[in-house]
Amino acid sequence: MRSRHPALCLCLLLACVTFAIEPTAGAADWTRFRGPNGTGVAADKNVPVQWNDQNILWKVVLPGGGNSSPIIYGDKLFIQSADAKSRMLLCIDVKDGKIIWNKSVPGGTAKTHAKSSLASSTPATDGERVYCYFWDGKDVSVSAFDFKGNPVWHRVLGAFESQHGAGASPMLVDGKVIVNNDQDGKSELIALDAKTGQPAWQVPRPPFRACYSTPFVLEKNGKTELIVVSTAGVTSYNPKTGGQNWNWEWKFDGMALRTVGSAVAANGIIFAGSGDGSGARHMVAVRDDGKGLVWQEKKVMPYVPCMLTQGEHLYYVNDRGIAGCLDGKTGKEVWSQRLPGTGVFASPVLIDGKIYASSEDGSVTVYEAAPAFKQLAKNSIPEPILASPAVANDRLYIRGKTTLYCIGKK
Repeated sequence: MRSRHPALCLCLLLACVTFAIEPTAGAADWTRFRGPNGTGVAADKNVPVQWNDQNILWKVVLPGGGNSSPIIYGDKLFIQSADAKSRMLLCIDVKDGKIIWNKSVPGGTAKTHAKSSLASSTPATDGERVYCYFWDGKDVSVSAFDFKGNPVWHRVLGAFESQHGAGASPMLVDGKVIVNNDQDGKSELIALDAKTGQPAWQVPRPPFRACYSTPFVLEKNGKTELIVVSTAGVTSYNPKTGGQNWNWEWKFDGMALRTVGSAVAANGIIFAGSGDGSGARHMVAVRDDGKGLVWQEKKVMPYVPCMLTQGEHLYYVNDRGIAGCLDGKTGKEVWSQRLPGTGVFASPVLIDGKIYASSEDGSVTVYEAAPAFKQLAKNSIPEPILASPAVANDRLYIRGKTTLYCIGKK
């Protein structure tokens, strides 16, 4: 249920181009859900804080609908979409917003959460191929395409069961495509060879209710660890073999909660959240060697949106639109502030010391990532925002209900 939530209108393919500008060189690509290593933090320095129509460099109405977030590599943007008969991968030229190609696999209708969609997964790329986690309404699969849209390989992973539908996003490490295929009553961590799609390794995880968090890489003491979070807990794996390094088991007061937002790490601590539609919440700060809980919080932290870290602080925007800053080492609240707008399902991003938080009503609030709250701007697009944004080459990409917007300076 990742960058989530519905844009189910099948629209005519339309590119409304206002500017055609070469992107600025030097900033990092945004190659997976939440960008570099899933942190939600961009290296860019020149993204507009306040914008108007002049800063919308282009916009394009997407075919189908979905909550897939954009990814960007060089001059190409990739995003998933869906309609009642197909699951799509679009390639878009970042210079002018024109759709270069649209490739699809068959798909049908299926029940999802009201805020989810048939295309809630975000693709990933290594610069050679684009990898998509598709759900056809019954089975889930992983497909690889080259940058010209040619299919490279396709692997069916089997049936998917969840009351909310599928929405996990793949990531890459050590030449492998990693999928946390977690669902109701079944859970497995799968590694596929990025070139061939052949299974590299596969390990079972304790199943509870479907979780949607995307793994990330932890570099520690010269060793690369793959960190996976679900209802079962926080686990470190060897990405080469799938061998388990350590595991921290999640203990809940009542019913087991599900992880939707992805975890982040900083200063020796892994921060992970879980929740339920009832309003139950349980966020934990776990040592990054698995040796114990540092602190926990069970009231205000987010369920769907992911968190951010900078320096010694942990930043969040919860589903009700309350933003906050905590001391990462202790969990002590530094500040809390209600943001303008309605509920929040998209994850915030951090750009040059500033947090951009999107609300379902289309508002985007920008404020300082600092120990004191200071709002810098309130912007908006004219449609709901449920997908998490992407940032690359000093541009901010926001997917609305029907339209993808590119925001930047002239």
